[in-house]
Formats: sequence, structure tokens, C-alpha cells
Amino acid sequence: MVTEKVKAVVLLSGGMDSLVTTAIADAEGFALAAMHVNYGQRTWLRELDSFRAICNHYNIEQRLEVNADFLGQIGGSSLTDYSMPVSGADFQDSSIPTSYVPFRNAGFLSMAVSWAEVIGARRIFIGAVEEDSSGYPDCRKVFYDAFNRVIVLGTKPETSIEILTPLIEMQKSDIVRKGMDLKAPFVLSWSCYKSEGKACGICDSCARRLRAFELMGIADPIDYEERPHYI
Repeated sequence: MVTEKVKAVVLLSGGMDSLVTTAIADAEGFALAAMHVNYGQRTWLRELDSFRAICNHYNIEQRLEVNADFLGQIGGSSLTDYSMPVSGADFQDSSIPTSYVPFRNAGFLSMAVSWAEVIGARRIFIGAVEEDSSGYPDCRKVFYDAFNRVIVLGTKPETSIEILTPLIEMQKSDIVRKGMDLKAPFVLSWSCYKSEGKACGICDSCARRLRAFELMGIADPIDYEERPHYI
């Protein structure tokens, strides 16, 4: 007897974390639908290329590319406001960096829940990381636990949707290890906050990614303008 796969929406930015999250969801046997959001970020077109390439790799046919560039109009983040410099990495600094986009993930999840309810998906995967993130408040486990309660209150009674955050307690190096175990195509992913040609190698996202690969003793397969050592 063939059992129908449970459908899941993956929030797929094209970055390393969302790639490995997609690989996990695929390995767990979900029928995947992928959502990508343009929120006015500097590297949107490059991220979109990665989104499409990753979808092709995992044969994800059901896709939604959403325009939410009102977040860019709101501003408040160096990812969307070109007058603000993109900060480099400071692994000892626990303050929230300029790259934080105010309450962004709540908007992403709201759109994902809407789509999931329409297409009959019962899970939403997001590659949030708390342990080794940049201190973003919307990347904490308590935030996703609370949002799961919001879904119950704000959807039809027969709806059953749960947000899953498989990376939430991992270090970045653990994410690289997991991706390698699952043969995730890291070469297709894009993490840089600044550049759309070669990755800059010095922004907070590049630095954390490079350090993770370096800790694992593996060369990151994408091209960088600079490739500093972070350990």
C-alpha cells in the first residue's frame, strides 16, 4: 500500500543553512514545496539563482517566489539600506548586528503558513540557528515555539501545520558536517550579504560560513574575493 508523502514548505533563501535544511527535509521523505522571498536585500538576484538551482537539484517543482520588498522600504538593516555599512564578523560580540532585518522571520513565516494552508502542507521547515547565529532575536527556539501556538490560533480548525527548525541547536560546523553527510550541494548555495559576483569573505555571514568549513577541515567550494582564516 503506497502512503502519500506529507507535504512540507521549505523557506529556502539559497544560503548554507536553508540548503542543509532542505537536504534534511528531503532525506526525511517529505514532499517539498519551496518558498523564496525578495525583501529588498542587496544580494537578492544571486540568492534567487541559488534558490532555483537548489530546487532543481532536489526536483522541487512546486515553488513560490514572493516579493516582500516593503521590508526594504521600512529599512533598519544594512541588508536593505545601502547607507548602512554591512558589518564584519565579531565572534565575541553578543549585540544584535546591523544585518538584522526587524521582525523579518515573522513575515516570512506568515507567508509560509498562508501558502501551507492553501496547498495542504503540514510542515514548514526554516533553517534558523540559535547557538551559533549572529544574535538575531527571531532565530531563537522560543520564537518558533510561540509562532507554532499562533498558527493554531490563527488558522482554520482543521488545519494542522507545524514549524520545524532542525538546525536550531547546531553550531555552524555541525551544519557543514550534516550537509556533507547528506551530500548537500554547497557549491549551489550563497551566503554573502554584500556581493553577487564572488562572495566577499569578510561580512558576518561569509566569516561564519568560512570558519565552519575551516573547523571541519573542508574547503568551501564557492569563490571568494578574500578567503581569510577565522580559526
